[in-house]
Amino acid sequence: MKKLFLLVFLSTVGFAQNADRKYLSHQLNENVLEIKTSDGRYFIQFYTDKIIETTFVPEEEKFNSISHAVVLKPNTNGFQFKQSTDYLEIKTSSLEVQIVKSPFQIYYYKNGTLLLSEKLGYFKRKHEPLERVKGNIVYDSTEVIQFNINSTEKLYGGGARVLGMDRRGNRLALYNRADYGYERRSELMNFTLPIVISSQKYMVHFDNAPIGYLDLDSKKENVLEYETISGRKTYQIIVGDSWEDLVSNYTTLTGKQPLPPQWALGNFSSRFGYHSEAEARRTIQKFQDDKIPVDAIILDLYWFGKEVQGTMGNLEIFRDSFPTFEKMVADFTKMGIKTIPITEPFILTTSKKWQEAVDKKILATDSIGRPFTYDFYFGNTGIIDIFKPEGKNWFWDIYKDLANKGVGGVWGDLGEPEVFPAAAKTYGGTADEVHNIYGHNWAKLVFEGYQKDFPAQRPFILMRSGYSGSQRYGMIPWSGDVNRTWGGLSGQVEISLQMGMQGLAYMHSDLGGFAGANLDDELYVRWLQYGVFNPIFRPHAQSDVASEPVFRSDWAKSLAKQAIELRYQMLPYNYSLAYENSQTGIPLMRPLFFEEPENVALLTKSDGYLWGKDFLIYPIMEANKSINEVYFPKNSNWIDFYSNRKYIGGSTEIIYVPKNYISTFVRSGVLIPMTKVVQTTQNYSNSNLDLRLYFDEKVTSSEREFYFDEGNNSSTNNPELLKCETEIEGKELTILIESNSINSNGKNGEFSIYQLNKKPKSITINGKKAKFIYNKKNNVLSFDYTHNSSKTTIKIKL
Repeated sequence: MKKLFLLVFLSTVGFAQNADRKYLSHQLNENVLEIKTSDGRYFIQFYTDKIIETTFVPEEEKFNSISHAVVLKPNTNGFQFKQSTDYLEIKTSSLEVQIVKSPFQIYYYKNGTLLLSEKLGYFKRKHEPLERVKGNIVYDSTEVIQFNINSTEKLYGGGARVLGMDRRGNRLALYNRADYGYERRSELMNFTLPIVISSQKYMVHFDNAPIGYLDLDSKKENVLEYETISGRKTYQIIVGDSWEDLVSNYTTLTGKQPLPPQWALGNFSSRFGYHSEAEARRTIQKFQDDKIPVDAIILDLYWFGKEVQGTMGNLEIFRDSFPTFEKMVADFTKMGIKTIPITEPFILTTSKKWQEAVDKKILATDSIGRPFTYDFYFGNTGIIDIFKPEGKNWFWDIYKDLANKGVGGVWGDLGEPEVFPAAAKTYGGTADEVHNIYGHNWAKLVFEGYQKDFPAQRPFILMRSGYSGSQRYGMIPWSGDVNRTWGGLSGQVEISLQMGMQGLAYMHSDLGGFAGANLDDELYVRWLQYGVFNPIFRPHAQSDVASEPVFRSDWAKSLAKQAIELRYQMLPYNYSLAYENSQTGIPLMRPLFFEEPENVALLTKSDGYLWGKDFLIYPIMEANKSINEVYFPKNSNWIDFYSNRKYIGGSTEIIYVPKNYISTFVRSGVLIPMTKVVQTTQNYSNSNLDLRLYFDEKVTSSEREFYFDEGNNSSTNNPELLKCETEIEGKELTILIESNSINSNGKNGEFSIYQLNKKPKSITINGKKAKFIYNKKNNVLSFDYTHNSSKTTIKIKL
């Protein structure tokens, strides 16, 4: 199942085409600065005041304008151009590019500070000797873009890896590949994005699809290199005034993630796999009987065949095991449960669809146009050419048929692709040219198919591999076949934080771990407790040991149920995070340095993180661990979500952690929305809203916005933004709740204020006195509220 990486470099000789590169001339065409040199042409243009693109076109090549990542159109205004005898300068209010004519050099500045410069810029690197290894192509030369960077900056990016937050010093292969059973280190995984992010709050995106490498100063010479077999010599430099601004600018360039259906934030029942309709029904009934919330069931490959091997590519219901598939899906739908079947892009020669695929010419081919076949774990196979219109349409028709049968989403597995020999050819290029964008284009065909044929339905697209910008196609990525061990758990925060910074904010793991038959209830519970504060809550594993809480020990099931119930209570907060991401690109999981960017010590930390803006999370990542060392970011005080104890911002404390939860803290002085537990999100009404305020007299004002809609439709969904403000003036706390929707059903629920040291004198809601309860022992004030009008004012006399 594993494939050797295609670039084999036995000895490397660098030579610089630009050693004698000379400036010849330049011209400014609208917003594009074209510079002619002795060996090619540069094209430099701004997309915004914080995004600039540079392309080099060697003398013998033509300009290739096709980007698989970028959707933003360049901005034709807002920059200044200056020239002199020695240099050219093009700049905006944030970014500046200086081109020195002799010796030729390009420098990039942010607000007057040098970020990086081209060292050798573009050149070709020869590789000797030529040979072939087990049929894999060895390239006699590669193309390189080389930069100078400073000696102190930390480097992030390159997709999903387990290397530590600072990835400087690594040479990273750009070749999407599964790493089965990985643990504490994984150098090559399913998402290898050509992105480098600096701790100086700039990003370099190499806008080119073919395979290659990112060298993050592996030789410790303060050099950054992008290396590829072919394609565009194009890169964008993106800057930000803050970390949030940087990520927002990048996702403006490559596209924002659409808001997922609300049910996707619930619990999934998933394993490898349910062998029959009867087994799937029994499992969902067990969730119902045990009153454990669940919103979806995922069907692995047994829905189209009895065996793991030999059936992939059938892509039709195996009626022996799922005799009334459509009725099962309909029954689940009535219960509020979505059904999501797995699909793969491989059509085995033994499958029911093989001859149809051959006849319709929808498969990748060999050099003379025959279907390209090869062996891998599941059997002898071809692969769908999704770059060919006929292949794309054929594959979409499979999904359209499933959607018409009532399924609620799509799971695309093995989309690296898992095995894709270099000799295969597609409509979009050779295997090595399209390998890293296969999953990206797969998600695109599903997303665009839903837009065309099911425009009212928000698609759910679970994928194991993608590319820069895949978020705009609604891709929900996961971190692959992680080992079911503490080592497997240990790298998951890093993966999610890194991917969120690179635009794919829904990166999550198979909760509990996937690979191996390790029955460890403590590990399982701790992983699910961490999962509460993940973008997606989806336990999944090989079937040797159950992944569903309903089949675990009573102890594990009880604690898993608590975690899942908290997940559902947080639905209003989590859905608001999802909405914020769809508007701004800001990830749901955020590194601590987002909160405290000047704190150098936080730049390499992933032991704790922010869930949205207002939750601070420190998971348990080791067995038998009952304490955590917690750093509390200094810009706020923080309240323990369970004990209500206050911790001062900027301090480090040793925190005791019991078995039934992980270290969870809430920012003081702001409102937190929650709701009551429901069995599925179908039972959830966004008019039922509990509000919590963790009182802090030093926070004299705060403002938060929470988003509500009907949850699943793309069109008529009655969107509502609820603005919640607090203000302390003298001895009075005022809380203002304001809705921007005329169609709102209003809000009602329990209002709780924690850390209130004295019983208040009175409470009024819109001028009318309200009853309240004050718990002196716990310093908690609670009262019921109703918000029916566009504005509700609550005044509390302290």
